[in-house]
Amino acid sequence: MDDVKIGEILLPGDEAEQQRQSARVKKRFWPVLRRAMRYVPFSRDLVASYYCALDPRTPTRVRGILLAALAYFVLPLDGIPDFFVLVGFSDDIAVLTAAFAAIRGHIRPDHYAAADKALAEEPDLQPVG
Repeated sequence: MDDVKIGEILLPGDEAEQQRQSARVKKRFWPVLRRAMRYVPFSRDLVASYYCALDPRTPTRVRGILLAALAYFVLPLDGIPDFFVLVGFSDDIAVLTAAFAAIRGHIRPDHYAAADKALAEEPDLQPVG
Protein backbone atom coordinates (compact mmCIF):
# COMPACT_ATOMS: atom_id res chain seq x y z
CA MET A 1 0.00 0.00 0.00
CA ASP A 2 1.33 3.40 -0.81
CA ASP A 3 1.31 6.39 1.55
CA VAL A 4 -1.34 8.23 -0.45
CA LYS A 5 -3.86 5.44 -0.08
CA ILE A 6 -3.14 5.01 3.62
CA GLY A 7 -3.45 8.78 4.05
CA GLU A 8 -6.83 8.70 2.34
CA ILE A 9 -8.01 5.83 4.55
CA LEU A 10 -6.99 7.70 7.70
CA LEU A 11 -8.92 10.90 7.01
CA PRO A 12 -10.75 11.69 10.27
CA GLY A 13 -14.04 12.50 8.52
CA ASP A 14 -16.84 14.68 9.79
CA GLU A 15 -19.01 13.92 12.82
CA ALA A 16 -21.57 11.90 10.82
CA GLU A 17 -18.83 9.77 9.26
CA GLN A 18 -17.26 9.20 12.66
CA GLN A 19 -20.63 8.05 14.03
CA ARG A 20 -21.05 5.58 11.13
CA GLN A 21 -17.54 4.25 11.64
CA SER A 22 -18.04 4.02 15.40
CA ALA A 23 -21.17 1.91 14.95
CA ARG A 24 -19.39 -0.35 12.44
CA VAL A 25 -16.37 -0.75 14.71
CA LYS A 26 -18.46 -1.48 17.82
CA LYS A 27 -20.40 -4.16 15.94
CA ARG A 28 -17.49 -5.96 14.28
CA PHE A 29 -14.31 -5.27 16.27
CA TRP A 30 -14.33 -8.22 18.69
CA PRO A 31 -15.30 -10.93 16.17
CA VAL A 32 -12.65 -9.71 13.70
CA LEU A 33 -10.04 -9.47 16.46
CA ARG A 34 -10.73 -13.09 17.43
CA ARG A 35 -10.02 -14.17 13.84
CA ALA A 36 -6.97 -11.93 13.52
CA MET A 37 -5.21 -12.60 16.86
CA ARG A 38 -2.56 -14.90 15.45
CA TYR A 39 -1.74 -12.49 12.60
CA VAL A 40 -1.72 -9.13 14.40
CA PRO A 41 1.56 -8.70 16.32
CA PHE A 42 0.34 -5.74 18.38
CA SER A 43 -3.03 -6.88 19.74
CA ARG A 44 -2.64 -4.94 23.00
CA ASP A 45 -2.11 -1.68 21.10
CA LEU A 46 -5.03 -2.53 18.82
CA VAL A 47 -7.42 -3.10 21.73
CA ALA A 48 -6.13 0.02 23.53
CA SER A 49 -6.74 2.03 20.35
CA TYR A 50 -10.32 0.68 20.29
CA TYR A 51 -10.89 2.06 23.79
CA CYS A 52 -9.14 5.33 22.90
CA ALA A 53 -11.35 5.76 19.81
CA LEU A 54 -14.51 5.28 21.86
CA ASP A 55 -13.38 7.55 24.69
CA PRO A 56 -15.21 10.92 24.52
CA ARG A 57 -12.13 12.58 26.09
CA THR A 58 -10.03 11.69 23.04
CA PRO A 59 -9.62 14.68 20.69
CA THR A 60 -11.98 14.54 17.71
CA ARG A 61 -9.20 14.38 15.11
CA VAL A 62 -7.46 11.51 16.92
CA ARG A 63 -10.75 9.66 17.39
CA GLY A 64 -11.49 10.11 13.69
CA ILE A 65 -8.12 8.71 12.62
CA LEU A 66 -8.48 5.72 14.94
CA LEU A 67 -12.07 5.06 13.88
CA ALA A 68 -11.04 5.18 10.23
CA ALA A 69 -8.21 2.69 10.85
CA LEU A 70 -10.40 0.41 12.98
CA ALA A 71 -13.22 0.56 10.42
CA TYR A 72 -10.73 -0.52 7.75
CA PHE A 73 -9.62 -3.35 10.06
CA VAL A 74 -13.17 -4.66 10.54
CA LEU A 75 -14.18 -4.44 6.86
CA PRO A 76 -14.17 -7.95 5.39
CA LEU A 77 -13.26 -6.71 1.90
CA ASP A 78 -10.53 -4.13 1.77
CA GLY A 79 -7.23 -3.77 -0.09
CA ILE A 80 -6.39 -7.43 0.51
CA PRO A 81 -9.49 -9.37 1.66
CA ASP A 82 -9.03 -10.80 5.16
CA PHE A 83 -10.14 -14.27 4.11
CA PHE A 84 -6.74 -14.73 2.42
CA VAL A 85 -5.00 -16.29 5.40
CA LEU A 86 -1.53 -14.93 6.27
CA VAL A 87 -1.60 -11.99 3.83
CA GLY A 88 -5.18 -10.85 4.39
CA PHE A 89 -4.36 -8.77 7.44
CA SER A 90 -1.11 -7.31 6.08
CA ASP A 91 -2.81 -4.23 4.64
CA ASP A 92 -4.78 -3.81 7.87
CA ILE A 93 -1.51 -3.92 9.82
CA ALA A 94 -0.03 -1.23 7.54
CA VAL A 95 -3.03 1.06 8.06
CA LEU A 96 -3.07 0.48 11.82
CA THR A 97 0.68 1.12 12.08
CA ALA A 98 0.27 4.41 10.21
CA ALA A 99 -2.63 5.39 12.48
CA PHE A 100 -0.62 4.58 15.62
CA ALA A 101 2.24 6.76 14.32
CA ALA A 102 -0.17 9.63 13.60
CA ILE A 103 -1.77 9.61 17.05
CA ARG A 104 1.26 8.66 19.13
CA GLY A 105 0.81 9.70 22.73
CA HIS A 106 -2.99 9.83 22.75
CA ILE A 107 -3.54 6.24 23.85
CA ARG A 108 -3.44 6.69 27.62
CA PRO A 109 -2.60 4.25 30.42
CA ASP A 110 -6.31 3.76 31.20
CA HIS A 111 -6.88 2.62 27.60
CA TYR A 112 -4.08 0.07 28.03
CA ALA A 113 -5.54 -1.04 31.38
CA ALA A 114 -8.92 -1.63 29.71
CA ALA A 115 -7.15 -3.53 26.91
CA ASP A 116 -5.24 -5.70 29.38
CA LYS A 117 -8.46 -6.49 31.24
CA ALA A 118 -10.33 -7.39 28.03
CA LEU A 119 -7.49 -9.57 26.78
CA ALA A 120 -7.16 -11.33 30.15
CA GLU A 121 -10.89 -12.04 30.44
CA GLU A 122 -11.25 -13.66 27.02
CA PRO A 123 -9.31 -16.91 26.49
CA ASP A 124 -9.78 -16.74 22.72
CA LEU A 125 -8.14 -13.29 22.69
CA GLN A 126 -4.85 -14.58 24.07
CA PRO A 127 -1.95 -14.10 21.67
CA VAL A 128 -0.74 -17.28 20.01
CA GLY A 129 2.88 -18.33 20.52
